[in-house]
Amino acid sequence: MTHQIIIVLVILFIALVLFITEKIRVDIISMMIVVILIISGILSADEGLSGFGNEGTITIAAMFILSEGLFRTGVVVYLGRIVTRVFKMNFIIACIITFSLVALVSAFINNTPVVAIFLPILLQVAKDSKISASKLLMPLSYASILGGIITLIGTSTNIIVNSFAVKLGQHAFSMFEMAPAALVIFAIGIIYVIFIGIPLIPSRRAESDLTTSYGLGEYLTEIIVKKESNSVNVELKDSPLVKNLGIDVLEIVRGEERIFLPSPQTVLKENDLLRVKLNVENVKELQEKDGVLFKPGLKWKDQDFTSPNISLVEAVIAPHSFLEDKTLKQSGFKERFGLTVLGIRHRGRFMQEHVANTKLQPGDALLMEIDKTNIESLRENNAFLFVNEVEPPTFIKSKILIAILVIVGVVIASSLELLPIAIAALIGSLVLVLTRCISIDHAYRAIDWQIIFLLAGTLSLGQAMEKTGAAKLISDTLVSYVGSLGPYIILGAFYLLTLVLTEVMSNTATAALVTPIAISTAVSMGLDPRPFLIVVMFAASLAFMSPVGYQTHLLVYNPGRYKFKDFLKVGTPLDIICWVTSVVVVPIFFPFK
Repeated sequence: MTHQIIIVLVILFIALVLFITEKIRVDIISMMIVVILIISGILSADEGLSGFGNEGTITIAAMFILSEGLFRTGVVVYLGRIVTRVFKMNFIIACIITFSLVALVSAFINNTPVVAIFLPILLQVAKDSKISASKLLMPLSYASILGGIITLIGTSTNIIVNSFAVKLGQHAFSMFEMAPAALVIFAIGIIYVIFIGIPLIPSRRAESDLTTSYGLGEYLTEIIVKKESNSVNVELKDSPLVKNLGIDVLEIVRGEERIFLPSPQTVLKENDLLRVKLNVENVKELQEKDGVLFKPGLKWKDQDFTSPNISLVEAVIAPHSFLEDKTLKQSGFKERFGLTVLGIRHRGRFMQEHVANTKLQPGDALLMEIDKTNIESLRENNAFLFVNEVEPPTFIKSKILIAILVIVGVVIASSLELLPIAIAALIGSLVLVLTRCISIDHAYRAIDWQIIFLLAGTLSLGQAMEKTGAAKLISDTLVSYVGSLGPYIILGAFYLLTLVLTEVMSNTATAALVTPIAISTAVSMGLDPRPFLIVVMFAASLAFMSPVGYQTHLLVYNPGRYKFKDFLKVGTPLDIICWVTSVVVVPIFFPFK
């Protein structure tokens, strides 16, 4: 064992610990890896930074843009709204059609926007059908994941494994090469989800209004500002009611006038009725406050927050949002968006008090009072995803045909090997911008830069493992202990290793780190690396038993009112089914020799 191998193994161990604990952002960890590998002399500067120019990294960036183009033109929304009408006819048939469509779309574009689009649609379906939304949202996430493994561009892990394999001397995968094995897994998986999984899912989200759902009854009240109050003729931001008690004023009723979401500069007048949200401990202090008339015991409903321009909405913090690991106060949320957050569903718990000081995480659901006129600008921010649609998004419907033709062109060019996939995807992205299906600003915002930096760093670490012989050392050790058990056992072990890592850390990082070890192991055993690469692709995506195992799970976790044990109960059997099916099916289509 050389000193370079020791350094690489230490870096690998520390990186795994940091990725799992998430004490530091994953993109920062990746850049630390690159810097250390270059400074230590293990990789040259060109080698260390080559991850940014890697074909896989470029392809993934381009696919983000292509996915955004399909969203901007309304293709997916149009399909979703048509197909979900069958829920009025037959629930089982509707589930088969809807989730098959979700899988089909996810096979060609990023599955996160697919789930984001279908989320409010299925919530409305659940409401109209009088069934619990929890019965539909977890299957939605599962279907998008099962569909993502069908093609080379369906998920970033497929692209990364393929890119790394080519770099290490393996033949590139074609667009649909993994489809036969993936379709078997999809068929078995979707049958389980619909006929066993859905009955196992508890009815978590009852059909009640959001105010009741978030348990806000005792936190909402009305107060009347009397003549003797020291808040009369004072701007709201300087009012002792706001400064000293920390209440949120949601509405001011002044005679016949209703002022929704009053600005901090609004001047309070005598006999103003304030509809407010407050902490329970402030109630007694408010009751003893001179100059205000306190009106407790009111039963508020969603309609009390609505007007032609104002509505109550639920939104989910998007993956990699700038709000991640920040409190509402730290992010300047109210000043930035002009929104009042009434409650938060954080890690499965409803929080009505001290919401401004709660550190937010992707998947957290926010209950907000919102001005409808700002809805489009809020969507543009990409900080959160709306669960219930206040106003339908504005789509460029005249460009639908162009967007579809671009995607079809990229798939055909890549499938027939007319162009490398990265070049085809780049040309497709450029066509979308030039034809104004998507603006250049939207194109830049569509790219998840955290994933791009994560990939660049982990690809460099994978390259260092291969260059120094660390990957071969790990694979030789593995073969010496379990190689005699046969290729099927080794294949199953790689699937399980990849799956476990995916459940606790980034699936793209897992794919980049496991791929060189899988190739070295196959070569050491005199086997074709292809079946090992396929199971790494599948296992890095097919993570169902933890809500943090995949981004789409985070999007549905709080809107579905799920608990961690729900994913464990429904997802664990599905993980086992996919594991066993992959080990049996993959060698049929990809023989060991």
